[in-house]
Amino acid sequence: MIYEKCRTILLQECELIQNAMIIQEKIRVAVEQKQWTVFEDNLSAMNSIENKMIVLENEREQLFIVFKALLHEKSFSESLDDKGRFYALVAVLPESERNDLTSIYRSLKLEAIKLRITNDALFAYLNEIKSTLKDFFALAFPDRFGKMYTKDGNHFSNEMSSMVLNQSF
Repeated sequence: MIYEKCRTILLQECELIQNAMIIQEKIRVAVEQKQWTVFEDNLSAMNSIENKMIVLENEREQLFIVFKALLHEKSFSESLDDKGRFYALVAVLPESERNDLTSIYRSLKLEAIKLRITNDALFAYLNEIKSTLKDFFALAFPDRFGKMYTKDGNHFSNEMSSMVLNQSF
């Protein structure tokens, strides 16, 4: 029962990670093509996947608690991290089930790492664009670049929406 439940959870997590990778690519394309409504829709979809992952992670944690109660052993330490608890669980399973679960788990971790790298690359790209635009506006409009504050003392970012640029220099 523990094997089947753990396998089901891991496969669902793998599916969610694969869906997240697809959405991540759509987000990248939306940013490059400046399709901001598509970008926001995909961010909402990504948030939905994140919420589903949290639910699955909680289910997996509950599975570890049930496993610990069934095992009645001190080897299942509270100080173990997620990976340690997983390997403590699979260590007592028969070899075929252990191999199956560890294979799925490694695949999940590999896909998660790929997604994180893609996400980091996109954020680096966006931060570079933001930095370039900030530097441009600081040089082009030095009088408008200083920080402005509201009556309440909160920082107010300069809105460039009312500014018109002559496109011919």
